[in-house]
Amino acid sequence: MDTLTPSEPRTLAPAPDMAELVKRFIEAQDIAESSKGTYSRQIKRFIRWLRETGRIARMSQLAREDILAYKVSLQDSGLSSYSVSGYLVTVRKLFQWLESERIYPDITRGVKGAKKARGFRKDCLTPPQIRESLASIDRGTPEGIRDYALINLLVRTGLRVIEVARAEVRDIRQESSEAVLWVQGKGRDSKDDFVLLIEDTLRPIRAYLASRGRLPDEAPLFASISDRNSGQVLTTRSISRIVKEVFRGVGLDSKRLTAHSLRHTAITLSIKGGASLQQAQAMSRHSDPKTTMIYFHNLNRVQAGAEKFIQI
Repeated sequence: MDTLTPSEPRTLAPAPDMAELVKRFIEAQDIAESSKGTYSRQIKRFIRWLRETGRIARMSQLAREDILAYKVSLQDSGLSSYSVSGYLVTVRKLFQWLESERIYPDITRGVKGAKKARGFRKDCLTPPQIRESLASIDRGTPEGIRDYALINLLVRTGLRVIEVARAEVRDIRQESSEAVLWVQGKGRDSKDDFVLLIEDTLRPIRAYLASRGRLPDEAPLFASISDRNSGQVLTTRSISRIVKEVFRGVGLDSKRLTAHSLRHTAITLSIKGGASLQQAQAMSRHSDPKTTMIYFHNLNRVQAGAEKFIQI
């Protein structure tokens, strides 16, 4: 395929037509609608930066150095390395598309994402902290019954918040005579994987569903009880807030303890309990076993730490 080079005339549309270009780019992507929304949001930030720095007026002169400057601005804004890399990936895809349409050369070649920190961004909880958190929830109220079932599910299965938000009542099914919850994982278009619901996980969910009365199969597994959104799906933001409030209620008020910490906790505790690499990977639904291996490495590093042999 013929491509433009930086030395060829650049015919990128002027600022007023950027919205149309972005619309065309988004429509050309073979991705889920939720991902299209993410792309759109991330590109809007890039365009806003172009305007704020005056670069929007000289689009035809943009070069690789400008993309590097945008990378620095993202890093200076306090975003995590993961978020910075995500924004840059979207900008790279935009310029790759612009070049394929012979609108503008790809000036993002060679621009790397932010270097990711080793280890995890969130901490794990200890079993006593988990028990204390669950015990602090008032299960005598509809809200408490829901929140207990929700947090208990997260910490016993390693589900992501988005996976819980997407879950419906009909997703609880039987596989080989065992109860499972079918989930739509991150980056997936359908519910094509599941987590096992042992009795200690399933019992609080049954109690919660019974408290809601008769429900259609397509009802959200976890629903809002607010006057404005009663019965509607519990959003990822609401789930994160519920978990955070429970943590704070028992004195676990740390930026490194969030709803995602429950996923790390579940995977870590499964390995400490004797799960194999294959078993832990299946539960966590990591596409690459190397991701699961990080948990094994961290545990082995702590348990066999050379620091323990230092005598002073």
